[in-house]
Amino acid sequence: GGESLIPALEQIIKRGGMLGVKDINFGMPHRGRLNVLASVLAKPYRAIFYEFLGGVSSGVDNFGSGDVKYHLGASSDREFDGNSVHLSLAPNPSHLEAVNPVVIGKARAKQQMMYDTHESVAAQEVMAVLLHGDAAFAGQGIVTECFGLSSLKGYDIGGTMHVVVNNQIGFTTAPHFSRSTPYPTDVAMMVETPIFHVNGDDPEAVVFAARVATEYRQKFSKDVVLDLICYRRYGHNEGDDPSFTQPVMYKVIKKKKSTREIYGQRLVDNGTITAAEFVQMKDNFAAFIDKEFDTAESFETKEPDWLAGVWSGIQLPDDDDKRRGDTAIAIDTLKMIGEKITTIPDPSVCHRTLKKLIGARREKIVEGKNIDWALAEHLAFGSLVITGHAVRLSGQDCGRGTFSQRHSHIINQETEDIYTPLNHIQEGQEYYQVLDSMLSEYAVLGFEYGFSLTEPKALVLWEAQFGDFANGAQVMMDQFISSAEQKWLRMSGLVMLLPHGYEGQGPEHSSARLERYLQLCAEDNMQVCNLTTPANYFHALRRQVQRNFRKPLIIMTPKSLLRHKRCVSTLEEMGPGSCFHRVLWDDAEYNPQDGEIRLVADDKIKRVILCTGKIYYELFEQREKLKRKDVYLMRVEQLFPFPRDALVEELSRFKQAEIIWCQEEPKNMGAWLYIENFLENTFAEIGMKAKRPRLIGRELSASTATGIASKHKAQQQAILDEAFKK
Repeated sequence: GGESLIPALEQIIKRGGMLGVKDINFGMPHRGRLNVLASVLAKPYRAIFYEFLGGVSSGVDNFGSGDVKYHLGASSDREFDGNSVHLSLAPNPSHLEAVNPVVIGKARAKQQMMYDTHESVAAQEVMAVLLHGDAAFAGQGIVTECFGLSSLKGYDIGGTMHVVVNNQIGFTTAPHFSRSTPYPTDVAMMVETPIFHVNGDDPEAVVFAARVATEYRQKFSKDVVLDLICYRRYGHNEGDDPSFTQPVMYKVIKKKKSTREIYGQRLVDNGTITAAEFVQMKDNFAAFIDKEFDTAESFETKEPDWLAGVWSGIQLPDDDDKRRGDTAIAIDTLKMIGEKITTIPDPSVCHRTLKKLIGARREKIVEGKNIDWALAEHLAFGSLVITGHAVRLSGQDCGRGTFSQRHSHIINQETEDIYTPLNHIQEGQEYYQVLDSMLSEYAVLGFEYGFSLTEPKALVLWEAQFGDFANGAQVMMDQFISSAEQKWLRMSGLVMLLPHGYEGQGPEHSSARLERYLQLCAEDNMQVCNLTTPANYFHALRRQVQRNFRKPLIIMTPKSLLRHKRCVSTLEEMGPGSCFHRVLWDDAEYNPQDGEIRLVADDKIKRVILCTGKIYYELFEQREKLKRKDVYLMRVEQLFPFPRDALVEELSRFKQAEIIWCQEEPKNMGAWLYIENFLENTFAEIGMKAKRPRLIGRELSASTATGIASKHKAQQQAILDEAFKK
């Protein structure tokens, strides 16, 4: 019923190629996908049949889980009228429209790479084409979010081509139940985009509409919508009977001639072809399909080329020693970066508080100590942009930072002109792009993920305003970030910064839901960290692009620790000989301060408290108050991949000690349910007296945290009291 989609897409490619398009990125649902793969992207029919016979044509037999045929992507090069156009169809899950921002983000990255700049983009040369169902286009909020991104700086791709396959039904749901507007495309009117409604049974009209839509996009660099009004001849899938719910509609469809028959008869009637030629065309294609099926079993698969092109040099990780990465930087280079990023062009128009903050940063650089979280981040970003790695950071209010900690920009207090110090370190450096995003998690995270798929040399980060809000983008986490490498052979080095920690701010400003990310961890699919020092954060960021492989990185970032007197590092901890640490020692051993306790010998330690994140500093302060010298605090900085070797080495020092896992999250949340079995196995390997750790944390809770300050304080103190109870 929607066969005219194919000539519509062909026309978009053909006309686009004539108007300068060199690369088209497609995103689409399952409806019509096999036809698009075969007829538009030129995937061999025999390869598709081979998959139906149980084969794996994408070459993932020995790696990953694979996916169903209707989700797989493909790429090819097509030539029309002497113009070569590269085509790529993104793999996607069954979550309708979820792939949209991913495709748009990929297109943006390609545009920026094509011109090697982050200000001018090759909008005329790289196009995104999104295919939609009518019910999904009207019903899925991600569609609206993507329209919201369409004209924003840093997200604009010069217009997206939208093709709605409007078969006037959504599985079993009729239009009057699936939308409150006359047309499913009315949502596009929010950005005043032109909408072309066209009869799918008139292929020539469809091709004309597709041509005009393509010309509009190329001329005006705006989104455009093609509403292909058609029908669905059969059910929602191969075994579905649509007459249960739409009996009248399907009686009409059953009697209706197909688009091919209608158009074929039209060509015969106007003398373009003869009736015999029409029959011969159909017979020839049927014979071709039969031949392709007969050769399907002998189809020879090729090794996937997923690490070719810009991904050349990237590989699957194999050696654990290489995972640290070469992340240290010469002290002189760090000081040079620090000097440049603390230089204010015109102090007279800088906000007085910011001027004071920047001055304090410069003092820290000069002294080489007391480097806080935000300054360590700036040093990491600066060290990357001067060595050929662009940095892109987006999220709500991330330019200044939710907690007024980052201050990437210096805003002229009279003109509001923006000066970004990280873009003025040295000549020929790469670009630091920081974007205060629209108030969306779902589309913006999807966009950044798509960007990361295309530009492996860049450090791409998305920051949640508070970690709690990331659950608005849970589809992106579940279906793409955590599983795309296993399903579709797609690597990503995306970093997610999720503010996390219990400070009494209530259920929506405390927990980033650490437990949910850990539940997704398996098969070396990503990294999850809860860091406690600026230096370790510095190294974690740098190793994302310094190693020869890419994995998503989820970081539980601090809030109160941003200004905590102990949460500081030295330049030496980022300088030569330094690296990322998956497990960190007790500061009473590693970095003792005057007036603080000194721990007893290892064999005299009675209790080891394992923890992760902010709770470490509260445990440290509580121990100081109690003057307990026989309790050792050990931080697990990287939770996944589980740091087995590091823990075996450190815990072997305390074989006779009691072991506690202490967390500030409720016992049904946080890292406990993930880490318990790992720790038990580690204890057994070491031969420790303790067979399993004892858990200390908040009691089981439906809500992540209380919103009552006094209750929070009492709960937090109860954890600390229990941790040191004799």
